[in-house]
Amino acid sequence: MLKQVVFLDRDGVINRDSSDYIKCWEEFIFLPNSLEALTILTRKGYTLIVITNQSIIHRKWIAPEVLEDMHQRLKSTVASRGGKITDIFFCPHTPEEGCSCRKPKPGLIQQAYEKYAIDLSAAIMVGDRAKDILCGKAAGCGKTILVQTANDPTGSITAQDTLAMDSVYPDAVVADLLEAARWIIS
Repeated sequence: MLKQVVFLDRDGVINRDSSDYIKCWEEFIFLPNSLEALTILTRKGYTLIVITNQSIIHRKWIAPEVLEDMHQRLKSTVASRGGKITDIFFCPHTPEEGCSCRKPKPGLIQQAYEKYAIDLSAAIMVGDRAKDILCGKAAGCGKTILVQTANDPTGSITAQDTLAMDSVYPDAVVADLLEAARWIIS
């Protein structure tokens, strides 16, 4: 059973998010220090699994092969820096479809649990949005970390505010993925 697992949201945690979606590798821009953070976690023995909503597939704005290519390049780039992303699970559905895999529902983490026999009580979910933290809590992750790297389209209500309205609190609120990695290994 895997005990040291970190689930990571993709857009807004590892790479810059975009209201226009990330449609090709050229639009995939790593956030500062994210590659270093992934390397640190890998070297400390953590299994890294990306959990990401990608409704861009159902909307038919990109082909599944394009997303697969982006994810292979993501894994290759991380590996070239000494890190390792073990797997990437994504939800291709729109919110209106009501699937069980779209965050904040825990379906993607459940898929990872079934594939890798993960001790969820020892797992950590890292995300930049309320839905990421809610997903981690719903799946039974032992810890959740909110990174403050999200683009806030409203300019007013933060993920932290949204969570507090429902009396949900992440275990840590940090500036970025590097700070999250340092929190995890400390």
